[in-house]
Amino acid sequence: MADTVQQIKDRLSIVDVVSQYTKLDRSGSSLRARCPFHAEKTPSFHVSPDRGTYHCFGCGVGGDIFSFVEAIEGLDFKGALKILAEKAGVPLVYEKPEKKDERDRLLELMEVTTIFYSSRLTDEAKKYLKERGMEEATLQTFRVGWAGKEWEDLVKYLRTKKFTDNEMLNAGVAKKNERGSVTDKFRNRIMFPIADSAGRVIGFSGRIFGEDASPDAPKYLNSPETPLFHKSRILYGFDRAKQGIRKHNFAVLVEGQMDLLASHQAGWTNTVAVSGTAFTPEHSQLIKRMSDNLVLALDADQAGIKAAGRAARAALQGGLNVKVAKLPTGLDPADLILKEGVEAWRAAVRDSKDIITFLLDVLEEHSKSPDNFRRSVEIAVLPFLTDVQSPIAREQYIREIAKRLTVSESAVAAAYEKMPRDAAHQDRQPARAPAPAAKQIISTDRAKNAYAILLWQRALPKSSVDIKKYEKDLVETIGEPAYKKLEAIEGAEREALIFAAELLHGKSASSDKEAKAILDALILDTLRAQLDRASEALKEAEAAGDEKEIKRCTEESKLLTGRIAKFHSGV
Repeated sequence: MADTVQQIKDRLSIVDVVSQYTKLDRSGSSLRARCPFHAEKTPSFHVSPDRGTYHCFGCGVGGDIFSFVEAIEGLDFKGALKILAEKAGVPLVYEKPEKKDERDRLLELMEVTTIFYSSRLTDEAKKYLKERGMEEATLQTFRVGWAGKEWEDLVKYLRTKKFTDNEMLNAGVAKKNERGSVTDKFRNRIMFPIADSAGRVIGFSGRIFGEDASPDAPKYLNSPETPLFHKSRILYGFDRAKQGIRKHNFAVLVEGQMDLLASHQAGWTNTVAVSGTAFTPEHSQLIKRMSDNLVLALDADQAGIKAAGRAARAALQGGLNVKVAKLPTGLDPADLILKEGVEAWRAAVRDSKDIITFLLDVLEEHSKSPDNFRRSVEIAVLPFLTDVQSPIAREQYIREIAKRLTVSESAVAAAYEKMPRDAAHQDRQPARAPAPAAKQIISTDRAKNAYAILLWQRALPKSSVDIKKYEKDLVETIGEPAYKKLEAIEGAEREALIFAAELLHGKSASSDKEAKAILDALILDTLRAQLDRASEALKEAEAAGDEKEIKRCTEESKLLTGRIAKFHSGV
């Protein structure tokens, strides 16, 4: 595993990885950007190409390419490893079964289950899917499968693969019946595997189908919350849509699995879908890592419009720019593509309107009078303004609302100001203490500054400083106990020291001279402090009439004064 990690690092630079998620600008020896992990106006996120690390002085996060992908994709280390290995073209060598932890076992179980379902897709189910416009290649790409009518088909199969009943229950593919027996979770359903950002199957969504299906069963049944599957943080198809979202610079959100398959098949590979839950702020953050723009393409019925409204508010709260694709009444995206063709779907996405414009159009169309329209706007549109992050965008919306209502902008602004703000709108970002900037970290403490330079030079592939001599001089200057205290600094604080030294001293053409100057200043500070202590001791000795102590302090003061004079003269 260690060899695989190093191979990946040898082939992928930190710049290669981070620049896919955020724009980097040169800043001295490092690169900087607005942090992708918290909202900020002034860039405080720095990347060091030489050391292959990143650090944000705004929120304190930092690490290497693996921790970055873990954080930005919402993955564990092995998920990040899979993504980076694919980018680097490095084959993964998996551990022996006995070394796998519980999470690995569950992921393996889900993969085996996916293969089981996809291998059993019936001709009857294929016929139905093709009637809905699905092509064979699409079904294979998304690994669509079938859960049959028997109660224990999957359970029995997984037992032959040495998986325990408890593992099946934890993975959400099995359940206990009233008698306590373990049975299949999904029956008589077309199965759609749901993957994490790395493409690993973590859950399923099953659509009811077949003559044996119970009429009382829900149309769609999704995996329960498990150690792998958290529906409020997962978007169906996101693993396959990431590149498309980056390429087109927007994501399309649809309501169901069939809509997503049809959209991808029609060429909109930037499409994602919710999986048995409402669109959440966590979903917004997932998309925002790829693009700031979202197009909602939910069903055109009353329920779909309400869902679009809820999704839009969550997206606006997450800092996304939101548009809505207006679909013909009674048609979802899959039906639109099937009945009116791919071009009709492309036109709907292409002609999507800003969320405020869309709402104004819908309300005006259904309002019986201007007064009714005004009241509807106050009730249904103004609350959206409380979710808009940008003051400029909010002002533009106020101008548009005023124009549509034929009232003054000040009147709309006054109505907006009276809108109630709940706690979620007052503080969308989790509270955290601001991290100190680079200068704050080390500029007021010369010992820490000198030690930060030592850490920075140690971390470089090639240093211009004589590190061993520098370390020896530093220890002699500040003393062993103080040096050990600095060496005990770990984790993010240690990484912050390295970045602070690089940012403050990396612009110098001669790092060795910069380091020597800092160390000399530290030594001079130490000598002056020693001289002050010797002078105070001399005064006390003179007051006490202690001739022996007077002689010792006088000699020490002369010695320290001479050393200080040599420093000033450059000797």
